[in-house]
Amino acid sequence: MPEVVFSVDQTKSMRDQDTPGHNRWHPDIPVAAMVKPGAEFRMECRDWTDCQVGNNDSANDVRDIDLTIPHMLSGPIGVEGAEPGDLLVVDILDLGPVPQQAGDAAGQGWGYTGIFAKANGGGFLTDYFPDAYKAVWDFHGQQAVSRHLPGIRFTGITHPGLFGTAPSAELLGRWNAREKALIETDPERVPPLAVPPDPSHALAGTATGDLATRIAAEGARTVPARENGGNHDIKNFTRGSRVFYPVLVKDAKLSGGDLHFSQGDGEITFCGAIEMGGFIDFHVDLIKGGMEKYGISTNPVFMPGNVEPRYSDFLTFIGISVDHDTDTNYYLDATLAYRRACLNAVEYFKKFGYSGEQAYLLLGSSPIEGRISGIVDIPNACCSLYVPTAMFDFDVRPSAAGPTRADRGRAALTS
Repeated sequence: MPEVVFSVDQTKSMRDQDTPGHNRWHPDIPVAAMVKPGAEFRMECRDWTDCQVGNNDSANDVRDIDLTIPHMLSGPIGVEGAEPGDLLVVDILDLGPVPQQAGDAAGQGWGYTGIFAKANGGGFLTDYFPDAYKAVWDFHGQQAVSRHLPGIRFTGITHPGLFGTAPSAELLGRWNAREKALIETDPERVPPLAVPPDPSHALAGTATGDLATRIAAEGARTVPARENGGNHDIKNFTRGSRVFYPVLVKDAKLSGGDLHFSQGDGEITFCGAIEMGGFIDFHVDLIKGGMEKYGISTNPVFMPGNVEPRYSDFLTFIGISVDHDTDTNYYLDATLAYRRACLNAVEYFKKFGYSGEQAYLLLGSSPIEGRISGIVDIPNACCSLYVPTAMFDFDVRPSAAGPTRADRGRAALTS
């Protein structure tokens, strides 16, 4: 087994670990451990919310998540010799739930998917599903089943939702300025257009005193992906993947977490993956001066892993950039087109006895494939959503006999 350079006791908050992690991006968060180029090592991770969600049949915990706490990140891990302008080469060797443990923390044999309430972050379909719901999944090897979504079993593509390098002070300032300007275009919007720095519940690794206070005041929230990587939520970012991260500060300072047992393209419920704590094994190396050599300045580049479920039969739903609720056409709006594809799938699966909330949870957590299929045919962008048919223990394909409707249980609700 690779050396564990960041360990997590799943019975304790990330704040109470021997070496605490962090939940903000900032260049001055102290390095938790150093490794050499060519090293292989393991990082253990806590659930992204610091385990605010339980293995139960109520969605009150999803409704009440304090979003100033996520994401709980392990690290930063420094790489000897890394300098601004280099590329950090990161290979994902292995990852999974907490090994050989059962318990109350997500990742100890189970995980969860949540629909966030509109008043607390919302999701892709929040105007249609404004309340909080939840599904708990049990892990059986590589497969997941849920008492809240009976009749479904699928193989997950385990991956980290969030990994990246530390931003420079200059880049951090740009992030905060441009996101502040976006918020000011509609400051009362629910959910908000972006989340600004907030010292509430900020965790700055091993920093203390004035340094910790400054990091809490300036640190960028971890919700979006940015130039340093961050919250990618790419389901094929799995075992066997190689990622080339921009190095923006000395030692690179690689951090991450938000491990997922499975996820559909888009993670559409916001907490749409099957969330868990666990472990991830890395190999790292450097390409000196790689940012200039390859023109990589505002983004990571990655090579997807070749480990994924072998689903070959799909039921595919199409969406176009038309708001069918108001019969309004939008010009090449791919976001709207993908939203309509998701809504079309939800309506379809309701005919088999699932509630809309259950179908929404399924699309967030299972290995669906989302694609931009047409982006030039004015006025309508076209997006497609591929749902593996083998996930269901009944035939979901259209036929003259009609849909097999049955009692499909229900998602966990709020009270």
